[in-house]
Amino acid sequence: MDFTPSEEQAAAQGLAARIFGDLSTHERLTAAGTGTDAELWKELCAAGLPAAVEDVGLLGLVLVLEEQGRTTAQVPLAATCVYGLLAVAEHGTPEQRDRLLPGLRDGTAVATGAFPARGGVHIAEDGALYGAVPWVPWLRDATHVLVADAERGLWIVRTGEPDVTAVPVETTAPWSAGRLVLDGVRGERLGNGQPGVYRDVLATARTAFAGLQAGVCAGSLARAVHHTVTREQFGRPLSTNQGVLLRAADAHMDTEAIRVTAYEAAWRHDERRACEAQALTAAWWASEAGKRVVHAGQHLHGGTGADLDHPVHRHFLWGRQLDAYLGCGGEVLEELGLLLAHSSQEGAS
Repeated sequence: MDFTPSEEQAAAQGLAARIFGDLSTHERLTAAGTGTDAELWKELCAAGLPAAVEDVGLLGLVLVLEEQGRTTAQVPLAATCVYGLLAVAEHGTPEQRDRLLPGLRDGTAVATGAFPARGGVHIAEDGALYGAVPWVPWLRDATHVLVADAERGLWIVRTGEPDVTAVPVETTAPWSAGRLVLDGVRGERLGNGQPGVYRDVLATARTAFAGLQAGVCAGSLARAVHHTVTREQFGRPLSTNQGVLLRAADAHMDTEAIRVTAYEAAWRHDERRACEAQALTAAWWASEAGKRVVHAGQHLHGGTGADLDHPVHRHFLWGRQLDAYLGCGGEVLEELGLLLAHSSQEGAS
């Protein structure tokens, strides 16, 4: 395995780091509230970052999302790329690719996903979709939603349809989320209903959001390091305290574990190798280790970390949201165990 970024991947990551670093400031995030930074989204699309995902692959997307996570930039980049660009490019019909990809590339269309499938959406005998999904990230911005039904079929639904209702809801992280209600809408099946598409899209999503979590954790840790180096207690920096050093070191190792498992899953995906187990592994680390890191980042700030308006608190909220999104640690671990057990049984037979 070689996770060294290609020239194109490194360029995309560098461009993302510059744009997020320049525009996703604490002041702009505060002004955005729980919604999207529309101007930042326009800047990203004008720079061609969403469109570049088709060229740089899932590993390139993970690198870009790391940079978003460092600044907790409030834009629907992960959702649009995973549930829109990559899903349609890899599994859509030629007609769907021609019709949907241009808008997703230039940002005039925004996609999200009602994932994972939890039995909330059902298909009636006439083929219409009914049901509700309690919350969908970035639904308030989306023009298209990739809906997973109870049978794990995937449907592209336009949010502007009269039988589709998006009710704004507030979640831990400010992801412009909403409750999706489908009342007899006619969805468009993604591709030709090939088997395994749901599992592939879910594995892609878990890998991408693990990359986002790696960035969130790296940003939290960087803020904690800066605080403990510059803040003095009893005449010396907090960072000279052994307890602080050990807590920060553990957080660093956890962050690296999230990053490297996400890289492996993304690399295997791009190389067209089996990656479902690796995606679950990355998701487990993102959930369990991510939770530890953002708690450590807040605790290392002392009383300052309890301030809801402090930038580190935003990392804490994102980290906890990503801990549960697409499956919490215990749920993902159970799924991984079942997958490995099934693979072992197939190998024995």
